[in-house]
Amino acid sequence: VQLQASGGGLGQAGGSLRLNCVASGRPFSSIALAWFRQAPGRDREFVARANSGDKTWYRDSVNGRFTISRDYAQNMVSLQMNYLKPEDTARYYCAAGSLASTNVRSELQYHSWGQGTQVTVSS
Repeated sequence: VQLQASGGGLGQAGGSLRLNCVASGRPFSSIALAWFRQAPGRDREFVARANSGDKTWYRDSVNGRFTISRDYAQNMVSLQMNYLKPEDTARYYCAAGSLASTNVRSELQYHSWGQGTQVTVSS
């Protein structure tokens, strides 16, 4: 699976940003899609995941602020980030994995990764 991410940039605390990631190389409905992020000096961490049945998962710190969604017409997964906080600053990566994953929050469950896009939130 090839993943091409876009969006992100500089946002303000309390504001919004949107990330998009186009997937190709495998039927869109056959893969799970997720977003991870990595801040400087920290491990990469799970942010959100959407299965093809639109079941979703979120890390606790973004639940209620971020929304992951899939666009089947454009083979795209998006992450709408609202009420941004400075601690959301990180490089964000989209990832593709198996729908049968049991530990959806582990990066080991994902076989394909996008190039990452930077999100910086100012206070």
